[in-house]
Amino acid sequence: MKKPDYDALYGIAEDQGGYFTAAQARSLGISHRMLSHHARGGRFQRVAWGIYRLAHFPPSPFEDLYVAWLRAGPRSAISHESALIVYGLSDVLPRQVHVTVPRTASRRRPGLKQHTASLATEEVTRREGLVVTSVPRTIADLARAGLPEEQLLQAIVEALERGLTQERDLREAMKRYGGRAAHIISKVLEGREG
Repeated sequence: MKKPDYDALYGIAEDQGGYFTAAQARSLGISHRMLSHHARGGRFQRVAWGIYRLAHFPPSPFEDLYVAWLRAGPRSAISHESALIVYGLSDVLPRQVHVTVPRTASRRRPGLKQHTASLATEEVTRREGLVVTSVPRTIADLARAGLPEEQLLQAIVEALERGLTQERDLREAMKRYGGRAAHIISKVLEGREG
């Protein structure tokens, strides 16, 4: 039997805003019984089935996103409208948490809108401890999904003003994604030049 490695669990949870899965704990020798013991004792807080938070980490305002992201798996990323919420670029509250998962993921989960795509390293970032699609990737995804142009224009302008993305990244996104995303991004960039 593997000796419980609480230091490693702390390292994983610290990277994830204090949250961790029962599977991550088990991989470090912490059994279900030990998880239950520590939850009863107050060391861990159970936030959802199979999802815990270290008690000395405050609850995140994005707790529902942590739960969705951890359930979707390690190669997933918060995306679409949910990514805009993490960036603070929208006050629209989606009915479901949007997560982009690899094409091999197939399990559907209630309250979770899964989008399948292979994300390149530069298309994801960490924000608030969550893996989130980059601003350019988020804009492209939402343009394809049909988010109203006015909301996309506002999100791009705010992202530039707050330093969440750079013009060069948006120009690269125009080439990479094309279509409606390129059209909307070009409107913002031309307006800044004029």
